[in-house]
Amino acid sequence: MKVFVAGATGVIGRPLTARLLAANHEVITMTRSEKRATDLQQRGATPVICDVFDRRNLRRCLEAARPDVVVHQLTALPKRIDPRKVKKQLAQTNRLRTEGTRNLFEASLVAGAKQFIAQSIAFAYSPDGEGLKTEDCALYERPPTSFDDVIHAIRSLEETAVGSADLAGVVLRYGFFYGPGTVYASDGSFAEDVRHSRVPIVGNGTGVFSFVHVEDAAAATVAALEYGEPGIYNIVDDEPAQVAEWLPLYAEALRARRPKRVPRWMARLLAGPYAIYLMCEQRGAANAKAKRLLGWSPQYSTWRSAFNEKI
Repeated sequence: MKVFVAGATGVIGRPLTARLLAANHEVITMTRSEKRATDLQQRGATPVICDVFDRRNLRRCLEAARPDVVVHQLTALPKRIDPRKVKKQLAQTNRLRTEGTRNLFEASLVAGAKQFIAQSIAFAYSPDGEGLKTEDCALYERPPTSFDDVIHAIRSLEETAVGSADLAGVVLRYGFFYGPGTVYASDGSFAEDVRHSRVPIVGNGTGVFSFVHVEDAAAATVAALEYGEPGIYNIVDDEPAQVAEWLPLYAEALRARRPKRVPRWMARLLAGPYAIYLMCEQRGAANAKAKRLLGWSPQYSTWRSAFNEKI
């Protein structure tokens, strides 16, 4: 197939592009940078220079490419997220997920694409109830003020992607990325913070993280392109885990000191409500639907062995 990838130089875009090329798909990649365009061309893709917010040029590029599938992996995440500044730090990513998604989806329709695949997140579910969250569960209805723009952007992205009968939309709710290029890699910002004892276990550490290795995320995206029916899929590993369980093992893999514990009230005062949500309240996600309908299964089935192998 002819596949148009927006966000091909990002942490998932790089392994995704490599896998698409290895599967003999024709890959057109979108970038705003001449330097990155040269790099993408050297890797075997056909780059186009375009900004997703330039609607006229975007439409022109898509019409010229005439892709079968458009893959939306655009984000603008900072290297380190400060939970006290998350509203400001994620503003550009939120714009990419709202206005950018609408622009890309409309251009895909005009260009005659058959499928639209968009990146979402598996950690925006409402924190109520027990057990793992499936794709039918509600997103967070009343999130902390610092997190409300993120939820709004995710809801907008997903409604746009799966809201048309004229273009088959697939939304992939990825878990927390780890592996090369991520904040959890040995040279990443989270690893640095853990080494400097800046990441404590808050309260009882009951927030549940669902991780996914970037290579598994890329493999799931290729599976969605080749086999996916329209809809929403959680793309996470097989072992969601509470912070109190995974964070000490992560620190051990880094040969860092064991994380300290701090009470919730102190964390709320120092880091804000978003940190409380992550560390104490969020729920994990289930991957059964992706396994069943995409024929996908994570190579890194658990963060336990993978952390030790890759950090």
